[in-house]
Amino acid sequence: MFDLGFQELIVIFIVALLVFGPKRLPELARTIGKGVGELKRAMLDIKSEVNKEIYDVHEPLTGPEKPEDTQEDKKQESEAKQ
Repeated sequence: MFDLGFQELIVIFIVALLVFGPKRLPELARTIGKGVGELKRAMLDIKSEVNKEIYDVHEPLTGPEKPEDTQEDKKQESEAKQ
């Protein structure tokens, strides 16, 4: 996603250390880590729900066949149509 090298990460760490200080930096990293984890879980949940709805098999709009329709009834209907 982001193409960050080792040198860029060190620069980001030094800037964060100067801005937030050594006492708040671990707390900030922990908070950011929890936020990223929650975001990933939410994205996975949404993705699984979307996939479930896409691949879920729905009954046709007409519904299932009537139980009283037998093979003989179907045969008689097809003969009547001809």
